[in-house]
Amino acid sequence: MVSLYIGSTSGYSGKNLITMSLALYFQKEGYKVGYMKPVGAMPKKVGDKLGDEDALFMQEILGLSEDPEKLTPVVVDHDFKIQAFSGKCENLLQKIKEAYALLSKDKDIMLVSGSGSMYSGRYCNVDGVNLVKELDCKSIVIDRYDKELNYDYLAVLKDELKDRLIGCVLNDIPPSFNEELNKMIVPFLESKGVKVLGIIPRDPLMGAIKISDLAKRLGGRIIVANEKADKVVENFLIGTMQVENFMTHFKKNPRAAVIVGGDRSDVQLVALEGNCQCLVLTGNLYPNDIIMTRAEVLGVPIILVRDDTYAVAQKMDAILSRVKLRDVIKVQHGTKLVSSLLDFDYIKKQLGL
Repeated sequence: MVSLYIGSTSGYSGKNLITMSLALYFQKEGYKVGYMKPVGAMPKKVGDKLGDEDALFMQEILGLSEDPEKLTPVVVDHDFKIQAFSGKCENLLQKIKEAYALLSKDKDIMLVSGSGSMYSGRYCNVDGVNLVKELDCKSIVIDRYDKELNYDYLAVLKDELKDRLIGCVLNDIPPSFNEELNKMIVPFLESKGVKVLGIIPRDPLMGAIKISDLAKRLGGRIIVANEKADKVVENFLIGTMQVENFMTHFKKNPRAAVIVGGDRSDVQLVALEGNCQCLVLTGNLYPNDIIMTRAEVLGVPIILVRDDTYAVAQKMDAILSRVKLRDVIKVQHGTKLVSSLLDFDYIKKQLGL
């Protein structure tokens, strides 16, 4: 049995997608695949047991049915933090090891998914770096592009994990960064012994969110065309500019939500007639009857929120960069994309498969 830990340089980097792609690939190759997420930060009750939402979703996709408390032995909720910072976390590593031994029994390969970054959980010795060593795993680390890549972080991890680090996956790479990536970053990483196992381009669908989920995350409510709330939003525009300038930007951004004050009926009408995905009206201001009627006819949902436009735009930016992998269409699209780009032959060789 071999074991592979999938970590990242920061949270929301694509660990679930990469883990899922690896698991489905190995299953297709005929290997018996086990899975666990030792530390979880999204508590979810299953009957009287506490598990992690991401881990439960993952094992459902993989056709597994393990005990939630074994699947994620350490769940970080408020009570856990109080105990951990009081110095009461000495048995956590042993708890993880016992669950790992049980879940990995009779498996060909065990995939262990990280939580947060590779150093998250260091305060109670359940960080990724420590778990890789304690569970005797090989490791793949994902680095997601967010204004830049964390290449220093990857070089430090290589120094710390040495041959345990198989390589890295560079995720969410915009086209504008490709030249710098190929000419500078990849050669630098490989000169430090960090093998680049795959470069995943930015894909709008992977950052999309359903309008119904968006309304909940913004603390708002849908007041028109609720039946169309399953449509997805891939990006957003702020409708604070003059109508002429707004129209120019709007045409370049399909599937965009338009954030605009409830009193800006001119921009609202342009967005509706341009078939925007939805309107997000700020300041808790209802639109006029013309806008309400037109949105109903066109089937464009309107979300009403209390916050001002600037605050909503900040929330939207955070939401779209942290959308969880949940919808079937995302799973299918994302795993197909990743599977076409990962160097599975190299990974198998390093694992001895």
